[in-house]
Amino acid sequence: MSGRYIPEKLKKAVQKRAKERCEYCQSWRRNAIHTFNIDHLIPLDKGGKSELNNLALSCGGCNSAKSNKITATDPLTKEEVPLYNPRRHNWNDHFVWSDDFLDIIGLTPIGRASVELLRLNRVGLRNLRRLAKMAGEHPPGN
Repeated sequence: MSGRYIPEKLKKAVQKRAKERCEYCQSWRRNAIHTFNIDHLIPLDKGGKSELNNLALSCGGCNSAKSNKITATDPLTKEEVPLYNPRRHNWNDHFVWSDDFLDIIGLTPIGRASVELLRLNRVGLRNLRRLAKMAGEHPPGN
């Protein structure tokens, strides 16, 4: 499947696989103030397809920041590196929660570049994490 249209059955499969969380910032869909989107990991304009292995559940903030990008600059090394791809990378290999569980810390060039480009610690996310933590729902288990 190569077009922008994603059948409902495929959307549901993406949502189920992601456990209803943004695959980048780990926010719960049920707590979101913005619509969640189905993200093409490799964008259609870069040859990606609307297939399960090229799709990820993404909150509106992460989806908007990512746009059609597949690389970003590591703020430490200044090298261009791939963005975190949940089909190819393990979240725990590239990210860790801060001691208070409010911030995502990039451990690798991919992690650092993704934290910066996707703005994984934006104010709204930190506030949602704080509330979810108080409700015993954060950090998310894998």
